[in-house]
Amino acid sequence: MSPNSKALDRREFVQALISSCPQALVISGLGASSYDLFAAGDRNANFYLWGAMGGAAAMGLGLAIAQPSKSVVVITGDGEQLMGLGALATIGAQQPANLTIVVLDNGCYGETGKQTSHTRLGTDLVAVARACSFNWANKIESQNQLEPLIDRIQARQGCGLTQVVIHDNDVPKLIPPRDGSYLKNRFRQELGFAPF
Repeated sequence: MSPNSKALDRREFVQALISSCPQALVISGLGASSYDLFAAGDRNANFYLWGAMGGAAAMGLGLAIAQPSKSVVVITGDGEQLMGLGALATIGAQQPANLTIVVLDNGCYGETGKQTSHTRLGTDLVAVARACSFNWANKIESQNQLEPLIDRIQARQGCGLTQVVIHDNDVPKLIPPRDGSYLKNRFRQELGFAPF
């Protein structure tokens, strides 16, 4: 990905995605991905990761296996997903039909000073997902490419990955709840389980 690529507004994209998939269970990676999800509207079906860099896709896999009748969406950044590349191989081996990984790719590590990430240096996450036997993988560079993604999420058409090319501009940090126990218990209640 080059700095001059077509790029989307991250908040606008996440807002449109979440409003179109209101029944989906959503896990967000640390940092800006969680801020974007929270900006789209806080809800019990959102689980914001605080830390665990590289763990969002793996957590999504566990949730997708545990909740096969629900669509599970992981929203994460390129830096976070690059740290968790091994999870893509495990997802491809497990083939959960209800899991979609959405990578918001600005080509940099936004949380630590905007150092260039490997996606800007040639790593193609779509090709990686395909090599890991995902059922589908694609890149989104315009807002009108959102509708096919929504259709796949709602129909649970096999495990997939979408790499969304976004601007690397700064946006306000809208901070979701940080209380891990609270987030866990409200998510459990959303799934019909008692808090503990």
